[in-house]
Amino acid sequence: MDPIIQSLQENVINGQKSEVEALVRKALDAKLPSEQILNDGLIAGMKEVGARFEAGEFYVPEMLIAARSMQAGLAILKPFLLQGGVQSSGKVVIGTIKGDLHDIGKNLVAMMLEGAGFEVVDLGTDTTPEKFVNAVKANNAAMIGMSALLTTTMSNMKLVIVALKDAGLSDKVKVMIGGAPVTENFAQEIGAHGYAPDASRAVKLAESLLQR
Repeated sequence: MDPIIQSLQENVINGQKSEVEALVRKALDAKLPSEQILNDGLIAGMKEVGARFEAGEFYVPEMLIAARSMQAGLAILKPFLLQGGVQSSGKVVIGTIKGDLHDIGKNLVAMMLEGAGFEVVDLGTDTTPEKFVNAVKANNAAMIGMSALLTTTMSNMKLVIVALKDAGLSDKVKVMIGGAPVTENFAQEIGAHGYAPDASRAVKLAESLLQR
């Protein structure tokens, strides 16, 4: 592997934001393909972060720091990826459900998805069913990610799925959900396509759902 890419990957894992930015620029100056910088540097680094999280070696703070460093590198790389016509893994509309203002988990999922090559449209918190539906239409999104931290707001997830159905989008859009009170059973009850207990597994779920 190119030493710049190797170093980029390591600095993403360690959450060294300024180093990641400098190495992305260095890789571009060295005329390395933007796709290689993305896949072998940034995405590979975040994959390793996810693996360490699942193994109990990393916790949420380490994941957040790594994800922020990856995003900083991605911001520099994005114009070059667009020029090169690099295909995204898919468009995902993400938001915390209506009535809920918690966003740490949602932000981490959004960053991890971006790190895996997805285009993310982040609607923020307190997101109404109409907002989700409009964003899916406007962005031609293939997936929705919803989160809730309160048991009192969980039921609003069902309203989004009903709104998608009413808009004739059910067959076109996959729905994944997550958040502290949410379970696999609840996902099945409301007709979501999947549930992820954490950001790392949310990425794997998104990849598997959009391959179907």
